[in-house]
Amino acid sequence: MSPTVEGPNHASAPSAPVLAAYSYCEAVTGTQARNFAYGIRLLPTDKRQAMSALYAFSRRVDDIGDGTLAPEAKLARLEETRALLGRIRAEEIEEDDTDPVAVALAHAARRFPIPLGGLDELIDGVLMDVRGEEYETWEDLKAYCRCVAGAIGRLSLGVFGTVGPGERAEEYADTLGLALQLTNILRDVREDAGNGRTYLPAEDLAKFGCSEGFQGGRAPAGSDFPGLVHHEVRRARALFTEGYRLLPMLDRRSGACVAAMAGIYRRLLDRIEREPGAVLRGRVSLPTHEKAYVAVRGLSGLDARTISRQSARRRG
Repeated sequence: MSPTVEGPNHASAPSAPVLAAYSYCEAVTGTQARNFAYGIRLLPTDKRQAMSALYAFSRRVDDIGDGTLAPEAKLARLEETRALLGRIRAEEIEEDDTDPVAVALAHAARRFPIPLGGLDELIDGVLMDVRGEEYETWEDLKAYCRCVAGAIGRLSLGVFGTVGPGERAEEYADTLGLALQLTNILRDVREDAGNGRTYLPAEDLAKFGCSEGFQGGRAPAGSDFPGLVHHEVRRARALFTEGYRLLPMLDRRSGACVAAMAGIYRRLLDRIEREPGAVLRGRVSLPTHEKAYVAVRGLSGLDARTISRQSARRRG
């Protein structure tokens, strides 16, 4: 059963040390994840703080995986982080702990029914990166995406809650996470290639003549790189369409947050589709004014109402 909206636990209103910990997490979010931060600005204070704590912990895990440490050191750091998560789950973190991320996340987990096991899944996904795992099929890649992004969708749902019937909310949150992650993978083709990584399924790369990879920001000679991109874009669009069915299950401001974050990535996908070669030249991004438009559209509830009408037509 999906969590329902009951509001925060006001008995656990933040103390000064906890507020300072949340402020630290919000600063990390604002500087390191501008697309994500655009969405969570639309949330009420308690949910915004909790989402910032989730992001800051997730960012720590990602930074270990993406950092310059030797693989053995990364594995050790990830296990240390998993142990910290265990302490948070066991409510062993004191408010005066020196780790502000742990303090904030521990408080958020008391306030909201956050399924902290999703952060274990994130660690599992980053361990896959450290071990250099490759993905032969979309089903293989999907398992990875569910760890690093689908789990974040389900964690976020613990903060958002649902209104009305929400039996499939976790499924839709998971699917929306997959859509965002696949968009990320397309956007970061050049950067990942520079780090010796290719996330796209090997069978897709072979189908479009791209098995040699994308070193130097170039597609292999004779390949159909635009065809590959359009193939993955169609897959991501189908995931967005399914995942967007979450929106009517959320309260207005939570729905606005999700619509803003997903809308930004959906527009990134549109840009990638129009100009596939752009991802080999650098990171595709949206201008600030376009992100602001997406946020306003989400806050208006337009996306949620559109999805509700579409769902009603399908049921009819």
